[in-house]
Amino acid sequence: MSLNSVNTNTGAMIALQSLSAINREMSGTLRRISTGLAVSSAKDDPAVWAIAQTQRAESRSLDSVRDSLLRGRSITDVALSAGETVVDLMGKMKEKMLAAADTSLSTSSRVALNNDYLTLKRQIDRTVGNAEFGGVNLIASGTVGQVRALANADGSDTVDIDHVDLSTTGAALSGMPADLLAAPITGVEIKAMSTAMETVTSALARLGTGSFALESHQTFIDKLQDTLDTSVGRLVDADMARESTKLQALQIKQQLAIKSLAIANSGTSYLLTLFGR
Repeated sequence: MSLNSVNTNTGAMIALQSLSAINREMSGTLRRISTGLAVSSAKDDPAVWAIAQTQRAESRSLDSVRDSLLRGRSITDVALSAGETVVDLMGKMKEKMLAAADTSLSTSSRVALNNDYLTLKRQIDRTVGNAEFGGVNLIASGTVGQVRALANADGSDTVDIDHVDLSTTGAALSGMPADLLAAPITGVEIKAMSTAMETVTSALARLGTGSFALESHQTFIDKLQDTLDTSVGRLVDADMARESTKLQALQIKQQLAIKSLAIANSGTSYLLTLFGR
């Protein structure tokens, strides 16, 4: 036989415990809905939270890697653009050399060709001297500019592109005649110019390979970063459809628990009817 007491309302206690449990569960559901995260702090799931934080840090570090690769691409692309101009200028200089090889030229004609030759030569130095990006020049004279772009998040690997001197004083163009007046132009000088052009184009091919390496690695880093972000999302993101359905169920359970508590609290008032008036 159950005890009817005005001091201890067992039914109300049970209803209150149930309501408190429902309210705690609803609070968690509302937090997940408002944040969009199933695991938003270490107390939710310490192991998953720790893994997610590590991967988030990795993904953020890749931002710096991506910036370094983009900077390296810009430096290399500027050098390539200038190098292509150098090749064009050398082609024009070779034309002047061929014209100067004609022994029947008058002195004034040879001087005019020489002036054009020297102008083109100065333009080469002007071009390579301005092929700078972010304070780095891969092809200028007297510099050691180079690209050492970050390749991973811990900085243990780099994508390297070395400097090459494409100025008229550098080794690549050392075979060019200083001018067209010092000695008669022969097949030897013309061949030396062709060799210099081949050296420059080979250097530009290496720069092009380096630029491709930077671009392809940047594409990989972008994909890796997306994969890391997606993986973290799988670990910590809340299933919003599930949480919405759960919230509706908890709201109904909450209303029922409140009703049960009200009934339990009103039970003791029925005892008064036993005593009459």
